[in-house]
Amino acid sequence: MHSGCKKVCRNARGLKQHVNAIHPDLSSDESDNEAQAKKPVKEYHPFLNGVPVDAEGLPRPPQARPPIWKELDPSNPWTPFADRLGFEFCHHHYADAQSSAAKINKGLDFWVAAKIQALQSGECDSLNAEWNSAKEMYETIDKIQHGGAPFRTVKVRYAGPLPENPPSWMTQEYELCYRDSRQVLHNQLATADFASDFDPAPYRQYQGNGERIWSNLMSGEWAWRQADIIARTDRRTRGAMLVPCVCGLDKTTVSVHTGQQEYHPFYISAGNLSNVARRGHGNGVVPVAFLPIPKVPEGERKKKEYKRFARQLYHACIQLIFEPLRPGMTEPEVVRCPDGHLRRAIWGIGPVIADYPEQVWLSCIVQGWCPKCMARPENLDDPTAGRRTHELTDALVEAKAPGILWDEYGIRDDVVPFTHSFPRADIHELMAPDLLHQVIKGTFKDHLVEWVMEYLKLEHGEARSLEIIADIDRRISAVPIFPGLRRFADGRNFAQWTGDDSKALMKVYLAAIAGHVPNEMVQCLSVFLDMCYIFRRNAITITAIKKAQQLLTKFHELREVFVTSGTRSHTSLPRQHALSHFIPSIIDFGSPNGLCSSITESRHISAVKEPWRRSNRFNALSQMLVTIARLDKINTLHRLLSLQGYLEGTVSYGMARSFAGGNMSERSGRSVVTSEVMLNEVTPMAGPRLASSVKLAAPGITARGYPRRLPELANHIRQPQLTDSFLEYLFTERYPNDKLPLNIAQKMQYTGKVYVYHSAVARYYAPSDACGAGGMQRQTIRCNPNWRGKPRYDTAFVAESDEPGMRGLLVAQVLLFFSFTDPDTRKEHSCALVNWFNAVGNGPDPVTGMWVVEREEVEGTRPLQVVSLSSIVRGAHLLPVYGDGMLPPWISFTNSLDAFEHYFVNPYIDHHAHELLSE
Repeated sequence: MHSGCKKVCRNARGLKQHVNAIHPDLSSDESDNEAQAKKPVKEYHPFLNGVPVDAEGLPRPPQARPPIWKELDPSNPWTPFADRLGFEFCHHHYADAQSSAAKINKGLDFWVAAKIQALQSGECDSLNAEWNSAKEMYETIDKIQHGGAPFRTVKVRYAGPLPENPPSWMTQEYELCYRDSRQVLHNQLATADFASDFDPAPYRQYQGNGERIWSNLMSGEWAWRQADIIARTDRRTRGAMLVPCVCGLDKTTVSVHTGQQEYHPFYISAGNLSNVARRGHGNGVVPVAFLPIPKVPEGERKKKEYKRFARQLYHACIQLIFEPLRPGMTEPEVVRCPDGHLRRAIWGIGPVIADYPEQVWLSCIVQGWCPKCMARPENLDDPTAGRRTHELTDALVEAKAPGILWDEYGIRDDVVPFTHSFPRADIHELMAPDLLHQVIKGTFKDHLVEWVMEYLKLEHGEARSLEIIADIDRRISAVPIFPGLRRFADGRNFAQWTGDDSKALMKVYLAAIAGHVPNEMVQCLSVFLDMCYIFRRNAITITAIKKAQQLLTKFHELREVFVTSGTRSHTSLPRQHALSHFIPSIIDFGSPNGLCSSITESRHISAVKEPWRRSNRFNALSQMLVTIARLDKINTLHRLLSLQGYLEGTVSYGMARSFAGGNMSERSGRSVVTSEVMLNEVTPMAGPRLASSVKLAAPGITARGYPRRLPELANHIRQPQLTDSFLEYLFTERYPNDKLPLNIAQKMQYTGKVYVYHSAVARYYAPSDACGAGGMQRQTIRCNPNWRGKPRYDTAFVAESDEPGMRGLLVAQVLLFFSFTDPDTRKEHSCALVNWFNAVGNGPDPVTGMWVVEREEVEGTRPLQVVSLSSIVRGAHLLPVYGDGMLPPWISFTNSLDAFEHYFVNPYIDHHAHELLSE
């Protein structure tokens, strides 16, 4: 068992594999460890700086340690459970496996049966399990005192004048199910897991070179301005902590085939949490309410009176949700923070996460207009359009007639936004950029990809265009495999799209359409993708913002090709227009990655869909609310127990240790074995930011079936150049200043053993969706003649010089990973046998913006070279340059790396590659 990890492995080999994969020692031999480099500098707000206080709200000494919080019962930390076995049984069945009551009862029966067996052998004196039924187990969960924030229901109905025969929606009662938002935020802020992902004050962050950088919400100018306003308005608030309440709302459907059952969850999150915490799977985003969804006939739904009522109901419910925070928006209250300190909190309404239809309702505008500016629908990208504000809207409502407001300003005068009555809140300012619906699924998938298909039909006719579209799909499916790349076996032609599907298509789409559409369209896609990848970064510098502005301007110019070609009549679309607000929003709110609707859509699974599946479908919402509240409680207790070390090791190990009085060794607790799991090829890495490194995947555990001697190995892998390449590498290592002899095999020999490996692991800093908390990512580079039944030889970047981007890199295909020990120096070497791809030209391709490479061949032979594994930077992905012809049917993803003359170096395969190749 590894220290600090509760995983128990089957044997020493399994333990070694687990340690090398999950707990690697990265810092021991890394001289350029980035953690030792100059760290970014944070300049905190001078007044609202989150000074720790005592329970009375008085400042504590600057170096005072946080209070010790004894949240667990010292006599029995498992309270209200009897012991670890009862808690783990309950957590497994209720939270992890989501077992039904019948399955829980079956498990309890097994428990009793085991006790009967123990009773007969004299090892037990009781036949009872901790509970007699699932119902009793549920009652125990309800007794947990941690993480409690129960839901309550408020009934709302139409209060206006009734006509003679009122429609059903006027007399019907609607239920708002919500819980105390203040209590939810208190629970969230008290979560110790967020101690390293929490900022008590607005700050401005600068890199070591002095360049400004935006990342989390508190690094943006909006939080700084809010702090300025609060400190200027009331000097008593100085030293307090600004807590913006980020909220997100989005309808979701849980069952299409059984009545189109919809729910409208409302989520909140403390804005002091980092983007990583908000995107995680803990309680960084918490469901606080379910908004009512009126059900009316289609004819009634289109009537003006109903539309007005539905919107008023919507805003009244949201206002009610935020009402518990109102007193704390002006008078600070003491809260406990993730680092254990108490601080005086000033609540505020923060950015709102929502897609465009939701933004229309939130901002009380007319469909087709922008919720942030006054640009008209026919010219949304008008640079002279001013920003919307509550003050401007109020003045217009006072001065203009309802018809003029609707037609000329896109304002609904019959609804008031919920932010109107709260201090320092303006819904038009608070509308967060939405990467998922405005960029990834909106502009890219729903617009640009569809426009390309429409252009092909317009240009070539129905029959020919279908052939070309089918060829584009074949090109997408023939892309070489790469770690973490979702493979489209049938191209892009499938019905149900997700955000992850659109992200995966982004990585390979450009090469697939090149040659089939005009260069201007390819350039338009290329510029958009470059801009998109900047917007998707976790940390965005001022240099990147300036680059994004240039790309946005160029994108607006290039997208006119769809108008001139007749594909589109205009490009004035709300979701594309939102791109114009991204850069100001980044400056205000930090990286859009932490305020994306993908966060709320992901949360739908655990907060709505899974609880709904656990219900009996009758009056499901009431059952869902109970499930959510119980999950909050048991998961909170699980976090507390884990934080204090009570959940180390397996359940059997923990129980045996408790019976032994805590004196049992870890080795004694390995009676229950867990099987090794196959690791993904791209996984997050926990821990701090470290230097990039590439190491053999499992040092000491070699691939089987390979000869250990060099000549036999060369014959076995059918690479006769291996011997000379190996000896040339060895000669250079021994005599770095000497010239290589012409016939190396006659000058030196190697009689030692060579050990072959099928993969290596690259670890590098890559702040993206798939990264760990420290921004580190783990990627497997494979070199396997029989990977899932087919040969796989990945490509990689090899460092050539210190020049930025591709000018300092080479691309190579790895044909063999191996290690050996030099008998002269006793130094162990980890190496790779590679074949090179040489760059074509001195810069990227002017159309696609991607570098082009070709495989190195001399008189029909591919020269091979042995390189040190330390010279490999990470995996590289190559896209074939398909040209303008149709793809032959025999080409697939397994042989496409050998079928073409030229390849694009794919900068869109992930964030790290894009930044690496953009330098």
